[in-house]
Amino acid sequence: MRITRVLGAALLALGLAAGPAAADSSPSPRASSDGTAPTQAGTSFRTATEIEQGQQATASAATGDYLYWSFPADAGQRPTVKAMVKLPSAHGAETWQIDVYDGLRRRQSCQYGAATRTAPQGTPSVELACVLRTVRAWSEPWANDPLPGTYYLRLTVTGLGPSDLGQQVSAHVRVDSKDMGGAAAVDGSLAEPLVPGIAVTSQKDDGDAKSAVLSSIEPDGGWSSGWWTDRWVWTGVGGLLAALAGIGGYTLTRGSGRPSRVPPGV
Repeated sequence: MRITRVLGAALLALGLAAGPAAADSSPSPRASSDGTAPTQAGTSFRTATEIEQGQQATASAATGDYLYWSFPADAGQRPTVKAMVKLPSAHGAETWQIDVYDGLRRRQSCQYGAATRTAPQGTPSVELACVLRTVRAWSEPWANDPLPGTYYLRLTVTGLGPSDLGQQVSAHVRVDSKDMGGAAAVDGSLAEPLVPGIAVTSQKDDGDAKSAVLSSIEPDGGWSSGWWTDRWVWTGVGGLLAALAGIGGYTLTRGSGRPSRVPPGV
């Protein structure tokens, strides 16, 4: 009976831990505070239009323009960038591409997704997607791992005929993230997120902050808000199971607790 109770307690602990673990693995879209989405794009890294995760931003441009947006990504997130370009009714074959750069302007590769696509002649639209690697809280200086901070999305056409240059197009972009939970946790963190200009923030004598930060957007709850992961849950469950196993083993091996009888005459 004691062993049955021990196993029952262990199964109950595993059931309680499975709930938070499943919740951490679900996508976590983020909406803007005022509910409005940008309707234009920047033309360089410095003029990139800021968007929240979960927003669908739009922009009208001419074929051949470089369109830039920026968005925040925190540790433990795996961002997915999607773009759709609505093309004019009459056009030749066009090749469109999306590139994603981190706060140090290092180009980040896609785990999977069609980041470059060619729209055949007369196609009304073209859709692109790029699933980035999971953002790490810390990395070696020589590595090219994604780190918390501002990310840049660049959309442009890389191949088209001369007659199609300058035609009006409409772009729609959206960024969502999936929380990877404790599987992506590492031992370490950055002192500051990779936000352009954050290192030159200064203070006035009267105490008012005069910020030179070039990007003001950040995740809901601030940077590294997702410090709690299912890694803590499974660590606690592992310790509990080890304790229950020790109690069960002791119960099985300690015997009845009564001293053995000594034969007479010894």
